[in-house]
Amino acid sequence: MFDFLKKKLNNLVKKISIAAKKREEKKAKPSLTQKIIKKITTIEITEDNLNQVFQEMELDFLEADVAVEVVEKIKNDLRKKLVGKEIKRGKLEEEVRKALKDILLEALTLPEINLEEIVKKNKKEKKPTLLLFLGFNGSGKTTTIAKVAFWFLAKKYSCVFAAGDSFRAASIEQLEEHARRLKINVIKHQYGADPAAVIFDAVRHAQAKGIDVVLADTAGRAHTNKNLMDQLEKINRVNKPELKILVLDSMTGNDIISQCKMFDQAVGVDAIILTKNDVSNKGGSILSAAYVLRKPILFLGVGQGYEDLEKYNPKQIAERLI
Repeated sequence: MFDFLKKKLNNLVKKISIAAKKREEKKAKPSLTQKIIKKITTIEITEDNLNQVFQEMELDFLEADVAVEVVEKIKNDLRKKLVGKEIKRGKLEEEVRKALKDILLEALTLPEINLEEIVKKNKKEKKPTLLLFLGFNGSGKTTTIAKVAFWFLAKKYSCVFAAGDSFRAASIEQLEEHARRLKINVIKHQYGADPAAVIFDAVRHAQAKGIDVVLADTAGRAHTNKNLMDQLEKINRVNKPELKILVLDSMTGNDIISQCKMFDQAVGVDAIILTKNDVSNKGGSILSAAYVLRKPILFLGVGQGYEDLEKYNPKQIAERLI
Protein backbone atom coordinates (compact mmCIF):
# COMPACT_ATOMS: atom_id res chain seq x y z
CA MET A 1 0.00 0.00 0.00
CA PHE A 2 2.65 2.46 1.07
CA ASP A 3 4.98 1.35 -1.72
CA PHE A 4 2.22 2.02 -4.23
CA LEU A 5 1.65 5.55 -2.87
CA LYS A 6 5.37 6.24 -2.80
CA LYS A 7 5.72 5.15 -6.44
CA LYS A 8 2.77 7.30 -7.46
CA LEU A 9 4.22 10.31 -5.65
CA ASN A 10 7.61 9.85 -7.33
CA ASN A 11 5.95 9.69 -10.75
CA LEU A 12 4.04 12.89 -9.99
CA VAL A 13 7.22 14.72 -8.91
CA LYS A 14 8.95 13.49 -12.08
CA LYS A 15 6.11 14.80 -14.29
CA ILE A 16 6.17 18.18 -12.52
CA SER A 17 9.97 18.41 -13.00
CA ILE A 18 9.71 17.58 -16.71
CA ALA A 19 6.94 20.16 -17.19
CA ALA A 20 8.95 22.81 -15.36
CA LYS A 21 12.04 22.08 -17.46
CA LYS A 22 10.03 22.41 -20.68
CA ARG A 23 8.66 25.77 -19.50
CA GLU A 24 12.21 27.00 -18.77
CA GLU A 25 13.46 25.83 -22.15
CA LYS A 26 10.56 27.54 -23.87
CA LYS A 27 11.22 30.69 -21.91
CA ALA A 28 14.97 30.68 -22.66
CA LYS A 29 14.62 29.90 -26.34
CA PRO A 30 13.51 32.97 -28.33
CA SER A 31 10.43 32.57 -30.44
CA LEU A 32 10.41 33.26 -34.18
CA THR A 33 8.80 36.65 -33.51
CA GLN A 34 11.51 37.51 -30.99
CA LYS A 35 14.20 36.50 -33.49
CA ILE A 36 12.69 38.76 -36.17
CA ILE A 37 12.38 41.71 -33.76
CA LYS A 38 15.99 41.26 -32.68
CA LYS A 39 17.13 41.13 -36.32
CA ILE A 40 15.29 44.34 -37.14
CA THR A 41 16.25 46.32 -34.02
CA THR A 42 19.88 45.24 -33.50
CA ILE A 43 23.04 45.03 -35.56
CA GLU A 44 26.42 43.41 -35.00
CA ILE A 45 29.38 45.75 -35.19
CA THR A 46 31.71 44.64 -37.98
CA GLU A 47 35.07 45.75 -39.37
CA ASP A 48 33.18 47.50 -42.19
CA ASN A 49 31.06 49.47 -39.70
CA LEU A 50 34.15 50.65 -37.86
CA ASN A 51 36.12 51.43 -41.02
CA GLN A 52 33.43 53.95 -41.97
CA VAL A 53 33.81 55.58 -38.54
CA PHE A 54 37.63 55.42 -38.69
CA GLN A 55 37.87 57.43 -41.91
CA GLU A 56 36.41 60.52 -40.28
CA MET A 57 37.84 59.86 -36.82
CA GLU A 58 41.40 59.46 -38.08
CA LEU A 59 41.33 62.84 -39.81
CA ASP A 60 39.89 64.51 -36.69
CA PHE A 61 42.62 63.04 -34.48
CA LEU A 62 45.41 64.07 -36.85
CA GLU A 63 44.01 67.60 -36.99
CA ALA A 64 44.06 67.57 -33.17
CA ASP A 65 47.84 66.84 -33.29
CA VAL A 66 47.56 63.20 -32.21
CA ALA A 67 50.59 61.30 -33.54
CA VAL A 68 49.95 58.71 -36.28
CA GLU A 69 51.35 55.92 -34.09
CA VAL A 70 48.84 56.76 -31.38
CA VAL A 71 45.91 56.98 -33.82
CA GLU A 72 46.69 53.42 -34.99
CA LYS A 73 46.77 52.22 -31.37
CA ILE A 74 43.36 53.79 -30.69
CA LYS A 75 41.89 52.15 -33.80
CA ASN A 76 43.20 48.72 -32.79
CA ASP A 77 41.84 49.13 -29.26
CA LEU A 78 38.42 50.07 -30.65
CA ARG A 79 38.40 46.98 -32.89
CA LYS A 80 39.12 44.70 -29.93
CA LYS A 81 36.43 46.38 -27.86
CA LEU A 82 33.64 46.60 -30.43
CA VAL A 83 33.89 44.10 -33.32
CA GLY A 84 31.27 41.37 -32.83
CA LYS A 85 29.28 43.34 -30.26
CA GLU A 86 25.49 43.58 -30.80
CA ILE A 87 23.90 46.99 -30.38
CA LYS A 88 20.58 48.67 -31.13
CA ARG A 89 20.25 50.09 -34.62
CA GLY A 90 21.08 53.78 -34.80
CA LYS A 91 23.32 53.53 -31.73
CA LEU A 92 26.64 52.90 -33.53
CA GLU A 93 27.96 56.45 -33.07
CA GLU A 94 26.93 56.49 -29.41
CA GLU A 95 28.58 53.09 -28.78
CA VAL A 96 31.81 54.11 -30.53
CA ARG A 97 31.89 57.39 -28.61
CA LYS A 98 31.47 55.59 -25.27
CA ALA A 99 34.17 53.02 -26.12
CA LEU A 100 36.48 55.75 -27.40
CA LYS A 101 36.08 57.79 -24.22
CA ASP A 102 36.99 54.73 -22.12
CA ILE A 103 40.08 54.06 -24.25
CA LEU A 104 41.25 57.70 -24.12
CA LEU A 105 40.69 57.96 -20.38
CA GLU A 106 42.69 54.78 -19.84
CA ALA A 107 45.56 56.15 -21.97
CA LEU A 108 45.49 59.53 -20.24
CA THR A 109 45.33 58.15 -16.69
CA LEU A 110 48.95 58.18 -15.53
CA PRO A 111 50.93 57.64 -12.32
CA GLU A 112 50.98 60.72 -10.10
CA ILE A 113 53.80 62.59 -8.37
CA ASN A 114 53.20 64.78 -5.33
CA LEU A 115 55.82 67.53 -5.65
CA GLU A 116 55.02 69.01 -2.29
CA GLU A 117 55.48 65.68 -0.49
CA ILE A 118 58.91 65.24 -2.10
CA VAL A 119 60.02 68.70 -0.94
CA LYS A 120 58.64 68.14 2.58
CA LYS A 121 60.51 64.84 2.90
CA ASN A 122 63.82 66.34 1.73
CA LYS A 123 63.33 69.36 3.95
CA LYS A 124 63.07 67.09 7.01
CA GLU A 125 66.36 65.51 5.92
CA LYS A 126 67.85 69.03 5.55
CA LYS A 127 68.61 68.74 1.85
CA PRO A 128 67.32 70.73 -1.12
CA THR A 129 65.15 69.20 -3.84
CA LEU A 130 66.81 69.47 -7.25
CA LEU A 131 64.44 69.61 -10.23
CA LEU A 132 66.15 69.41 -13.63
CA PHE A 133 64.23 70.86 -16.58
CA LEU A 134 65.02 69.66 -20.10
CA GLY A 135 63.47 69.95 -23.52
CA PHE A 136 63.62 70.99 -27.12
CA ASN A 137 64.54 74.49 -28.33
CA GLY A 138 61.61 76.89 -27.95
CA SER A 139 59.46 74.61 -25.79
CA GLY A 140 59.00 77.35 -23.16
CA LYS A 141 61.32 75.75 -20.63
CA THR A 142 62.69 78.87 -18.90
CA THR A 143 59.25 80.44 -18.51
CA THR A 144 57.92 77.13 -17.17
CA ILE A 145 60.70 77.06 -14.54
CA ALA A 146 59.57 80.51 -13.38
CA LYS A 147 55.94 79.33 -13.19
CA VAL A 148 56.92 76.28 -11.11
CA ALA A 149 58.95 78.57 -8.80
CA PHE A 150 55.86 80.78 -8.39
CA TRP A 151 53.84 77.64 -7.52
CA PHE A 152 56.36 76.68 -4.80
CA LEU A 153 56.61 80.24 -3.45
CA ALA A 154 52.83 80.36 -3.08
CA LYS A 155 53.13 77.27 -0.86
CA LYS A 156 55.82 79.01 1.26
CA TYR A 157 58.82 77.03 -0.04
CA SER A 158 62.07 78.88 -0.82
CA CYS A 159 63.65 78.51 -4.27
CA VAL A 160 66.83 79.27 -6.20
CA PHE A 161 67.49 79.12 -9.94
CA ALA A 162 70.48 77.34 -11.49
CA ALA A 163 71.43 78.91 -14.85
CA GLY A 164 72.42 75.63 -16.52
CA ASP A 165 71.77 77.04 -20.00
CA SER A 166 75.17 78.63 -20.56
CA PHE A 167 75.00 78.42 -24.37
CA ARG A 168 71.95 80.24 -25.69
CA ALA A 169 72.44 83.99 -26.05
CA ALA A 170 70.63 85.97 -23.33
CA SER A 171 69.41 82.79 -21.60
CA ILE A 172 71.01 83.79 -18.27
CA GLU A 173 69.56 87.31 -18.52
CA GLN A 174 66.11 85.85 -19.21
CA LEU A 175 66.33 83.67 -16.11
CA GLU A 176 67.63 86.62 -14.07
CA GLU A 177 64.67 88.75 -15.13
CA HIS A 178 62.25 86.07 -13.88
CA ALA A 179 64.28 85.83 -10.66
CA ARG A 180 64.09 89.61 -10.16
CA ARG A 181 60.31 89.57 -10.51
CA LEU A 182 59.94 86.60 -8.18
CA LYS A 183 62.57 87.94 -5.73
CA ILE A 184 64.78 84.84 -5.75
CA ASN A 185 68.48 84.33 -6.51
CA VAL A 186 70.20 82.87 -9.58
CA ILE A 187 73.41 80.83 -9.40
CA LYS A 188 75.32 81.34 -12.66
CA HIS A 189 78.75 81.07 -14.30
CA GLN A 190 80.05 82.71 -17.47
CA TYR A 191 78.61 81.77 -20.87
CA GLY A 192 80.28 78.61 -22.14
CA ALA A 193 80.74 77.20 -18.62
CA ASP A 194 80.07 73.55 -17.79
CA PRO A 195 76.33 73.37 -16.91
CA ALA A 196 76.92 70.35 -14.64
CA ALA A 197 79.23 72.55 -12.52
CA VAL A 198 76.74 75.44 -12.44
CA ILE A 199 73.97 73.16 -11.14
CA PHE A 200 76.36 71.54 -8.64
CA ASP A 201 77.19 74.97 -7.22
CA ALA A 202 73.49 75.87 -7.02
CA VAL A 203 72.79 72.76 -4.93
CA ARG A 204 75.68 73.57 -2.57
CA HIS A 205 74.39 77.14 -2.25
CA ALA A 206 70.90 75.83 -1.39
CA GLN A 207 72.35 73.49 1.25
CA ALA A 208 74.34 76.31 2.84
CA LYS A 209 71.39 78.73 2.87
CA GLY A 210 68.66 76.21 3.79
CA ILE A 211 66.79 76.74 0.50
CA ASP A 212 64.10 74.15 -0.23
CA VAL A 213 64.08 73.84 -4.04
CA VAL A 214 66.70 74.21 -6.80
CA LEU A 215 65.15 74.70 -10.23
CA ALA A 216 67.81 74.00 -12.86
CA ASP A 217 67.56 75.31 -16.41
CA THR A 218 69.37 73.51 -19.25
CA ALA A 219 70.08 74.47 -22.84
CA GLY A 220 67.31 73.65 -25.26
CA ARG A 221 68.56 70.90 -27.51
CA ALA A 222 67.39 68.92 -30.50
CA HIS A 223 66.95 65.29 -29.52
CA THR A 224 69.01 64.43 -32.63
CA ASN A 225 72.13 66.31 -31.38
CA LYS A 226 74.26 63.57 -29.80
CA ASN A 227 76.84 65.87 -28.18
CA LEU A 228 74.22 67.92 -26.37
CA MET A 229 72.34 64.80 -25.32
CA ASP A 230 75.59 63.37 -23.94
CA GLN A 231 76.09 66.61 -22.01
CA LEU A 232 72.62 66.20 -20.52
CA GLU A 233 73.59 62.70 -19.41
CA LYS A 234 76.63 64.22 -17.62
CA ILE A 235 74.48 66.82 -15.85
CA ASN A 236 72.25 64.01 -14.64
CA ARG A 237 75.16 61.78 -13.53
CA VAL A 238 76.98 64.52 -11.62
CA ASN A 239 73.98 66.07 -9.87
CA LYS A 240 71.49 63.19 -9.50
CA PRO A 241 68.33 65.34 -9.62
CA GLU A 242 65.22 64.31 -7.70
CA LEU A 243 63.15 64.67 -10.86
CA LYS A 244 64.03 65.13 -14.55
CA ILE A 245 61.12 67.11 -15.99
CA LEU A 246 60.62 67.13 -19.76
CA VAL A 247 59.01 70.35 -21.01
CA LEU A 248 57.09 69.79 -24.26
CA ASP A 249 55.41 72.24 -26.61
CA SER A 250 51.75 71.23 -27.14
CA MET A 251 51.97 72.53 -30.71
CA THR A 252 54.77 70.10 -31.63
CA GLY A 253 52.47 67.59 -33.34
CA ASN A 254 53.78 64.27 -34.60
CA ASP A 255 57.43 64.97 -33.65
CA ILE A 256 56.50 64.83 -29.96
CA ILE A 257 56.87 61.03 -30.04
CA SER A 258 60.53 61.12 -31.12
CA GLN A 259 61.29 63.89 -28.59
CA CYS A 260 59.81 61.83 -25.76
CA LYS A 261 61.67 58.68 -26.72
CA MET A 262 65.08 60.30 -27.23
CA PHE A 263 65.08 62.32 -24.00
CA ASP A 264 63.86 59.31 -22.05
CA GLN A 265 66.59 57.12 -23.53
CA ALA A 266 69.25 59.76 -22.77
CA VAL A 267 68.49 60.45 -19.10
CA GLY A 268 65.23 58.77 -18.11
CA VAL A 269 62.35 61.26 -17.93
CA ASP A 270 60.48 61.30 -14.59
CA ALA A 271 57.67 63.72 -15.36
CA ILE A 272 56.27 66.02 -18.06
CA ILE A 273 54.96 69.58 -18.34
CA LEU A 274 53.20 70.61 -21.57
CA THR A 275 53.27 74.28 -22.53
CA LYS A 276 51.19 76.56 -24.80
CA ASN A 277 47.88 74.80 -24.17
CA ASP A 278 46.18 78.19 -24.37
CA VAL A 279 47.31 78.37 -28.02
CA SER A 280 46.75 74.72 -28.91
CA ASN A 281 43.94 73.35 -26.75
CA LYS A 282 43.18 70.30 -28.91
CA GLY A 283 44.81 67.87 -26.51
CA GLY A 284 46.38 65.62 -29.16
CA SER A 285 50.00 66.20 -28.12
CA ILE A 286 49.08 65.50 -24.50
CA LEU A 287 47.57 62.16 -25.52
CA SER A 288 50.66 61.30 -27.61
CA ALA A 289 53.08 62.12 -24.77
CA ALA A 290 50.98 60.17 -22.27
CA TYR A 291 50.78 57.16 -24.58
CA VAL A 292 54.54 57.04 -25.32
CA LEU A 293 56.12 57.80 -21.93
CA ARG A 294 53.45 56.68 -19.42
CA LYS A 295 55.04 59.17 -17.00
CA PRO A 296 53.23 61.65 -14.73
CA ILE A 297 52.12 64.92 -16.32
CA LEU A 298 52.59 67.54 -13.59
CA PHE A 299 51.13 70.66 -15.16
CA LEU A 300 49.80 72.24 -18.34
CA GLY A 301 50.94 75.75 -19.26
CA VAL A 302 47.84 77.79 -20.14
CA GLY A 303 49.09 81.37 -20.51
CA GLN A 304 51.96 83.81 -20.06
CA GLY A 305 51.40 84.72 -16.41
CA TYR A 306 53.24 83.00 -13.57
CA GLU A 307 49.91 81.75 -12.24
CA ASP A 308 49.01 80.15 -15.59
CA LEU A 309 49.95 76.62 -14.63
CA GLU A 310 47.07 74.17 -14.57
CA LYS A 311 47.03 70.82 -12.80
CA TYR A 312 46.72 67.91 -15.21
CA ASN A 313 43.19 66.48 -15.45
CA PRO A 314 42.82 63.37 -17.67
CA LYS A 315 39.00 63.53 -17.75
CA GLN A 316 39.05 67.07 -19.14
CA ILE A 317 41.53 66.09 -21.86
CA ALA A 318 39.46 63.04 -22.88
CA GLU A 319 36.29 65.19 -23.11
CA ARG A 320 38.15 67.80 -25.18
CA LEU A 321 39.39 65.20 -27.66
CA ILE A 322 35.95 63.64 -28.10
